Amino acid sequence: MYHFFVEPSQISENDKRVIIYGSDVNHIKNVLRMKIGEELNVGDGVTDREYRCAITSFGEDSVLCELRFIKENNVELPAKITLFQGLPKADKMELIIQKAVELGAAQIVPVATKRCVVKLDDKKAASKISRWQGISEAAAKQSKRSIIPEVTGVMSFKEAIRKASDMSVRIIPYELAEDMEKTRDLLNAVRPGDSIAVFIGPEGGFDESEIAYALENGVEPITLGRRILRTETAGFTVLAWLSYLLEGRE
Repeated sequence: MYHFFVEPSQISENDKRVIIYGSDVNHIKNVLRMKIGEELNVGDGVTDREYRCAITSFGEDSVLCELRFIKENNVELPAKITLFQGLPKADKMELIIQKAVELGAAQIVPVATKRCVVKLDDKKAASKISRWQGISEAAAKQSKRSIIPEVTGVMSFKEAIRKASDMSVRIIPYELAEDMEKTRDLLNAVRPGDSIAVFIGPEGGFDESEIAYALENGVEPITLGRRILRTETAGFTVLAWLSYLLEGRE
């Protein structure tokens, strides 16, 4: 069943009505060619609720739906994971965002680190963030997420460390961290309700001064094994491990 997101204000539980605006209207009418009476799922992008609706009429720029029932979706991870991703080359960030959303990340923070090749000025950054947020929404629809993970503005490494300072678990894969037992212990200690920061470097990894700064500020180094992973693979690996561990502990 097709899944769409609307603003909470577009859902009226009392009137049992949902109104869809924006680009989804054209998609529903002219691409999917949905008809009156057909059902679809709607999320508000904020809560873990799914609204089952049926189309009742089409306006010029809207689709009016009857709200049939509401259920708790229970598809979100029981912990909030923020992926702090060092800016990679080319279009890799698009793939990283897409898969991070599919794997359950709640927020993606692009980070400008010392070894980043990509440099974004304010104008380019604003355009990129808008596109990346669209990719997050599309991935959330595809994977039937209840929320649309936020892609924040680009931060410096120190800004990212400060943002993560009040998170309960903070980890950073590092090629010189060789203690797999410690890594297992750190990940096994993660519990539902935790807020988790995952720091991933760009191609070439983090600069030694960045690792030192992270460790000074309580970020724990972990190993991802004996092989060196690409920047996009490293993030997917950590998110997949955390998803496996968390969903077994609800």
